[in-house]
Amino acid sequence: MSPNSSAVPDALPDFRNLGVVARILVGVNLGAFVAAALKATTFQQLLGEFLDIALVVQPALIASLALLSAASPWLARLPYFIGLAAVATLVLVLASGAAFLRASVDPAPLGVVRAGAFGLLTTALLAGYFHLRSRAFSPALAEARLQALQARIRPHFLFNTLNAVLSLIRRDARRAESAIEDLAELYRMVMADAKNLTTLARELDLTRQYLNLEQLRLGERLVVDWQTAEAPRDALVPPLLLQPLVENAVYHGIEPGAAPGTIVIAIRRERDRVHVKLTNPYHPEHQHRQGNRIALANIRERLALHFDVEGVLESGVNGARYEIRMTMPYRRAAAQSVPGERAAA
Repeated sequence: MSPNSSAVPDALPDFRNLGVVARILVGVNLGAFVAAALKATTFQQLLGEFLDIALVVQPALIASLALLSAASPWLARLPYFIGLAAVATLVLVLASGAAFLRASVDPAPLGVVRAGAFGLLTTALLAGYFHLRSRAFSPALAEARLQALQARIRPHFLFNTLNAVLSLIRRDARRAESAIEDLAELYRMVMADAKNLTTLARELDLTRQYLNLEQLRLGERLVVDWQTAEAPRDALVPPLLLQPLVENAVYHGIEPGAAPGTIVIAIRRERDRVHVKLTNPYHPEHQHRQGNRIALANIRERLALHFDVEGVLESGVNGARYEIRMTMPYRRAAAQSVPGERAAA
């Protein structure tokens, strides 16, 4: 891997991301508190100063976040410094306007010029923070890529699949050829860069290819219930999101049982969220828990890297079945780099 292979380009944060919004709210209010503390000499005066500043800052902050959220897809397409200048201009106008309106009602300590300067200063500080955070996450993205390159498809799966293909060559050459093509496509996806999102349609196709290969050796023991009619196939998701979970479902839920077992894959969209639910039979006496935890930790980490706090994975036993639930934001357009810092627009 070259030194720059995991470099993350400069990008504005995704202002629709809850993690980004929370950090901006905390940062701006912390800045307002510091500004009040610099003027106050007593605790009571500190509260008064902070309230005066908040009466100007909060309306401008809320309006800025609402407009930036709406404009986030457009801002993501701009060069970094042009986008940053657009954000700074918006903040300057809103902060100055809020101070002007406040002054027309009651002359406030935070004047128009000071309000504009405060807006620009906090914008610069937050831009620097998000820039540094993006750089700090670069090694984590590279690590996630390496984890995806390692054994997300277990070696035993490769050997089992090759043996199944060999058994087919003489009696069903066409099916054996198709199986080899599916296997090659799976490993091509393993080598893909984990920094780039892929479509849910692509993940579903890949998972079907994997299950077709497993069907060669498991036959009627493997039953799959696809509940994906409402799945947003254009949604962007981390690559190899479903296949490792489905492989775990086969390994932990189907292989230990003698009777046929059903894997349920249910995906739907609710407003701006994508919900994924995967269940399989649970055999407590045949659980390889370490491998399961590694796979779940890998997926959970990659959800966090791409979607920040909006990417959630939960798992647990529900009766005789093991359940995995994931939620993530619904994004359709291109490119992200760091969770919340440049999610797909």
